[in-house]
Amino acid sequence: MIDKQSPLPIYFQLEHFLRGQIENGELAPGDPLPSEREYAEQLTISRMTVRQAITNLVNAGLLVRQKGRGTFVAEQKLEQKLSGLTSFTEDMKARGMTPRSTLLSFEIIPADKKIAERLALKKHTPVYEMKRIRLADEVPMALETVYISANLVKGLTEKVVASSLYRYIEEELGLAIGHAVQSMEAAVANETERTHLLVSKGAPVLLIERNTFLKDGKPLEYVKSSYRADRYKFTIDINR
Repeated sequence: MIDKQSPLPIYFQLEHFLRGQIENGELAPGDPLPSEREYAEQLTISRMTVRQAITNLVNAGLLVRQKGRGTFVAEQKLEQKLSGLTSFTEDMKARGMTPRSTLLSFEIIPADKKIAERLALKKHTPVYEMKRIRLADEVPMALETVYISANLVKGLTEKVVASSLYRYIEEELGLAIGHAVQSMEAAVANETERTHLLVSKGAPVLLIERNTFLKDGKPLEYVKSSYRADRYKFTIDINR
């Protein structure tokens, strides 16, 4: 796997080789890697060179280091395209995965200034506040807080919120969902996110805020989500 006469740096050759093993399935998610010392002795290269190759793959999300245990092949990230508006439940089912929600809280609260602006309501108008963990095949993917006008969407229950909210809105209430405006930024998981998403201190998360609108332009929901950056990525097609 290593050609010491090649103009390509040795760390790059090792990185390329390991990346190929992961992509072709020779190394599967959860598989442990040999230690840096084992690679160094087998290939007669320095441990620093091995460490650089592995660090690059960790930074790329292909490997994960576990303190006291070693380095493992990371679980494959779920990819979601930003070209269409789908619910988490619809998205996971389309992948052949089993979606589930764990409801943390469900209550009606008076809208504060920010929520009222996002939903085009007067301040203190009653809104549903729903906090839930979104899971796929029992793996926590996102921590989500949803705000919806209680006067617009009537009859919400904990049972509805724990399943598919969009299906209830469209099929039971007959409201037509139109489009959404979404923003995204990277952050480090806080204590609450670490607890519910089962990630370690310093783990990255994707913070997403979304305003969803009905086809008539009326705001439907304001959503704040924290997605596990080690398990999720977003893609978009861009035309010139």
